[in-house]
This record gives sequence, C-alpha cells and structure tokens, in this order.
Amino acid sequence: MIQVNVVKEKSKVRKITILGHALYDDYGKDIVCSACSSIVTTTVNGLLALDKDSISYLVSKKGMSITVKSDDKTTQVLIHNMVSLLKELEKNYPENVEVK
Repeated sequence: MIQVNVVKEKSKVRKITILGHALYDDYGKDIVCSACSSIVTTTVNGLLALDKDSISYLVSKKGMSITVKSDDKTTQVLIHNMVSLLKELEKNYPENVEVK
C-alpha cells in the first residue's frame, strides 16, 4: 500500500511523505503507482520551475519526502491540489492508497 502522510501547521502543508508500493499489479504494470508518481512528479517539477526554493525533496528506495519551505499562495495551492488528487486516488483504490 502507498502511504501518504501530510503534516500541516494550521492550514499550511509543511511536509509530505509518500512510502510504499500500491501492489495493484506487478512492478512496471501498476497503474495506481503510476498515477501517484505522475501526480507527485508533476507537482514537484511545477513548483521547482516556479521557485526552486519553494520546496526541498528527498527520494529513496522506500519513497519520497517533500518539505514545503514557502508559504506563498501558489506553492500552497499546488501542494493542496496534489494532496486533493492523491485523496481522489485513495477513493478509487482504497486498498492501495492511504492518505493521512
């Protein structure tokens, strides 16, 4: 299961960790992992293109962690959008994705 942990301070997202594998299908064929990766990668790349200092991130074999360093509206809107998309994925695949 992909586990997404969202840490907020008041209404602002401060950190997101994404760990695990969806186990929906074999590696390379897993549409749930692919969707999660696409959502996160697109958001991270967009944020870094707008402001390279808005976030920092770390990728490992276990997953990814994103630290939100900027409080500006655009950064927070894009991060909230990413979390919203991951929650939609969780609704469609509750046995494969969990967002906390």
